[in-house]
Amino acid sequence: MTEPCDGATNMAVDEALFRGRQAGTSPPTLRCFAWDPPAVSLGYGQPLDEHVDAGACRALGVGIVRRPTGGSAIYHDGPERELTYCVTASADDLGGVTDLLGTYHWIASALCRALRDLGAPVEIVAIPAGAGPTPAFCFARTGRYELEITGRKIVGSAQRRQGACFLQHGSIMLGADEPRLRALFPTTADPLATMTTLEAALGRRPTWDECAERLAAAFEAEHGLVLRPGGLDPDETAMVERLVQERYGTGRWLAGVP
Repeated sequence: MTEPCDGATNMAVDEALFRGRQAGTSPPTLRCFAWDPPAVSLGYGQPLDEHVDAGACRALGVGIVRRPTGGSAIYHDGPERELTYCVTASADDLGGVTDLLGTYHWIASALCRALRDLGAPVEIVAIPAGAGPTPAFCFARTGRYELEITGRKIVGSAQRRQGACFLQHGSIMLGADEPRLRALFPTTADPLATMTTLEAALGRRPTWDECAERLAAAFEAEHGLVLRPGGLDPDETAMVERLVQERYGTGRWLAGVP
């Protein structure tokens, strides 16, 4: 496990890997990470409004960051309760899977294998039941090729695509702090009504390391991959620093101004 990072740094790392994959200088990557301090991440086009209580975030020591990927807000509660994954790759890396839903399904099959290996009875949702406006809280509704346990969402994912390359984020819920979720998302009547956790499904909370190991093994087994541990090279590290200073660490970016 790499050391948890603040929200701006985590998002900058993922964009640096994405840009590197587009340029052919970074390999296809599966990254599992955690957050310190905990943070709410907003989707790329999501407004920062009353649906996320910025005052409660400040009072609780919770950061706020805007992702480069779409979707709705997620609370990342540190490695005790949540694992975030990121996949950066191209269509060629996936054997020619070129479309958005095909990519979601490719990743979902590995996620499903990992959580079933942990003992969780997860199912991939091919056709969601929900409709209507996109909710502000990511786990309020399940999207195509996301994962549920007995009708409740266990993993939330979002993607960004440019040309043949993509960056996908996802959040795997190990546990949940219900009072904190209610405080951070005051307009979501019951955050736990539509979501669940591995702790609830298994009767125990798996560790971050256990979940990350299962996830890596599942990607290898499901797709015939060989994953190799690695870190950022000097060019990627320099790009991360620039992106924090110029984008993810700025109030302008958080406000939704490109």
